[in-house]
Amino acid sequence: MEQYFSLALIMTQIYQHILALAFAVEEINTNPQILPNVTLGFRIYNSQFTSKWIYHASMELLSSKDRLIPNYNCDIQKYPVAIIGGPDTDACLHVAIILHIYKFPQLTYGSAPMTHEDKQAGFYHQMFPNMDYQYKGILLLLQHFMWTWIGALCVNNDNGEKFVQNVLPMFSKSGICFDFIERFPLISYSTDILTMVKEGMKMYSIVMNSTVNSVLIQGEIDIMIVLRMFPSMSKFEGILLQENAKIWIMTAQMDFTSLPFQRWEDLDFLHGALSFAVHSREALGFREFLQMRKPNFNQEDGFIRVFWKEAFGCVFSGSMMDEKHNSVMDNLPICTGEEKLETLPASVFEMDMTSHSYSIYNAVYILAQAIHAVHSTTFKHRARIGKRGLIEFLKLHPWKLNEIVRRISFNNTAGETIYFNQNGELEIGFDVINWVTFPNKSFLKVKIGGIGSVTSQEDILVIHEDAIIWPSRFNQVQPLSLCNNYCSLGYAKTKIEGKPFCCYDCLHCPEGKISNLIDMDDCFTCPEDQYPNKDQNSCLPKRLTFLTYEESLGTILAMCSLLSSFIVLLLLGVFIKYQDTPIVRANNRNLTYILLISLLLSFLCALMFIGKPHKVTCLLRQSSFGIIFSIAVSCLLAKTTIVILAFMATKPNSVVRKWVGKRLGISIVFFCSFIQIILCTVWLFTFPPFPDFNVHLMAKEIILECNEGSFIMFYCVLGFMGLLALVSFTLAFFARKLPDTFNEAKFITFSMLIFCSVWLSFVPSYLTTGGKHMVTVEIFSIITSSGGLLICIFFPKCYIMILRPELNNKKPLKQRKN
Repeated sequence: MEQYFSLALIMTQIYQHILALAFAVEEINTNPQILPNVTLGFRIYNSQFTSKWIYHASMELLSSKDRLIPNYNCDIQKYPVAIIGGPDTDACLHVAIILHIYKFPQLTYGSAPMTHEDKQAGFYHQMFPNMDYQYKGILLLLQHFMWTWIGALCVNNDNGEKFVQNVLPMFSKSGICFDFIERFPLISYSTDILTMVKEGMKMYSIVMNSTVNSVLIQGEIDIMIVLRMFPSMSKFEGILLQENAKIWIMTAQMDFTSLPFQRWEDLDFLHGALSFAVHSREALGFREFLQMRKPNFNQEDGFIRVFWKEAFGCVFSGSMMDEKHNSVMDNLPICTGEEKLETLPASVFEMDMTSHSYSIYNAVYILAQAIHAVHSTTFKHRARIGKRGLIEFLKLHPWKLNEIVRRISFNNTAGETIYFNQNGELEIGFDVINWVTFPNKSFLKVKIGGIGSVTSQEDILVIHEDAIIWPSRFNQVQPLSLCNNYCSLGYAKTKIEGKPFCCYDCLHCPEGKISNLIDMDDCFTCPEDQYPNKDQNSCLPKRLTFLTYEESLGTILAMCSLLSSFIVLLLLGVFIKYQDTPIVRANNRNLTYILLISLLLSFLCALMFIGKPHKVTCLLRQSSFGIIFSIAVSCLLAKTTIVILAFMATKPNSVVRKWVGKRLGISIVFFCSFIQIILCTVWLFTFPPFPDFNVHLMAKEIILECNEGSFIMFYCVLGFMGLLALVSFTLAFFARKLPDTFNEAKFITFSMLIFCSVWLSFVPSYLTTGGKHMVTVEIFSIITSSGGLLICIFFPKCYIMILRPELNNKKPLKQRKN
């Protein structure tokens, strides 16, 4: 097992990984249910952070003790059957290049190495979920807090390149953009450390001078060493960490590690950081196991004394090397061996099982379960098979164990089911961790949420925001990480040339459009039945409107209609009273009555245009007025025709005389009216008018109106009335010079002139107005044209009948005739 211990560089935090391995092996060896009569052991190899030592350790693993001869291993009792690789990607890759030849199962609890052959990947089993799933969780986290303007730091290896090429573009497609993408300096412990520091200071300057508040870190277990240099770098760069604190978002491959000289560095830069971690629980008895570790009682542990000296800052008596070192280091205290691990700050050693240690613990159990399965299935028919036979079998058939490892599923002591998917990845979720630091160089990892396993369908990120502690400079207010402030309601985003897509200006919505959410890409129009408010950030319902009797305009028009109808009734009464007088009889009494009744109904038709439109009123109002007014105009046409024919019939031997009679006027009225009735009938049966909501005409109102169905038919009806009026006007114009006794043609000429003027003005007004104004124009045209006929035709006669009765007799008519 690769570990990070050396005489020069000691990471005390990694020691828990070793203890997790020892704890799991001890539990299994004392458990009679797993591998009875078989004792597990392990060997730990130090990579020394260099590929040279990694290859050396791989060769040593295949050799006998103290003899570096690969494939020569006489100690059958200590022959390796599986490898648990450390969290470093490069180290795992170097081990894989050699050991995949031997088909050993290789379990790694860090990032999966970028293998160059597909067959190598078949021997890998990751104690780590699919990394793509982790990045999906990070994306959900960014979207949850609406952090769209972030920075990115990644490791300087193949995994880092994969992260830049594949992961960051996925973030960009989801609305995340990056102010900077920097790579960590290559950590090499065999070269000049000043080069690493120089590159680190350059990266620090870029990060701290950026306007982003959130920085995504794709790292591995030793990347924390570079981050821990930031407090020192801040002194050289003159950029205060507290005033420019960032929210670090760290991947699960990372963990807290540091070098000895960083022990007393400030941890405030980590306060409020967020990180992902492989889901873990505390294994039962692990804390007690740690508390019992003592260098005096666990002398088989070759790392404990090295760890103890570094962790507690003491030296062991009786060691020449320690005494020589102590003389240089200002007389360090003597290690008693009774020091307690729980008194160490978390920056030196954590008592709670970390996610990496939990993965190691599970890896040991997976291998134990697999070996147990091989032992149970292969030798179940043999009565006595010792561990020597089992090891011989595994030595000859290592791939058998590899096949079983991938199928293993069991419940660990923490109560969780552990198993791999078909790709050799652990099926488990991620925890979201909030880092809280303290002045005593300690810290606390608080679980604030998580995301379920890949196959659980619970791929929804759960975050408990109330439990989050933010960096101090944000005063416990959720930070924003934006290129610019959100566009407020009533505004929409507009791109800034030459800037990333999440940097934009905000423009006020154009007239007629709104934006009811912050940071909208574009404004939109309200539904047809609503309109924008003054601030253009919401839609208000439009008011339903139509011409009513209650409003002043409707009241005036209705009063005019009723008053005109009342006048018609008075005139009808006058004509009935004086029906036998010469002036009534001379102007065709029957046609006069029909004309008066038509005008009465015409005035009343105007009332159907006022009030809420209904299906019946929409069907009747245009057609009824068209028919009724056609009858009225037909009466005038009939009167004029009779007058002209009567005058022509006075000539000797005139053939016209036989046409003059009482039936001629009725026939003309019936024929003309029948044509209008046909037009209206066709209209009502083909394209009938109907009530309609006009939502486009007025910005803030919905006009309830009658849709005419077919404007062609409407103008045909109106055009036919105009044709009748034009014919009547022409005939009356030619008849105006007849003797004074028959001078009604002159009044018909004026009435038709009024009618034509009114309706010729009506057409353009009707086309250019809408809603209540259009209805008002039509009612006014109806009343005016009908009133024109009433005044021009009947008022002169009423004047004679009532005010000048002496003229209403045959004698004055004869005198005027002579």
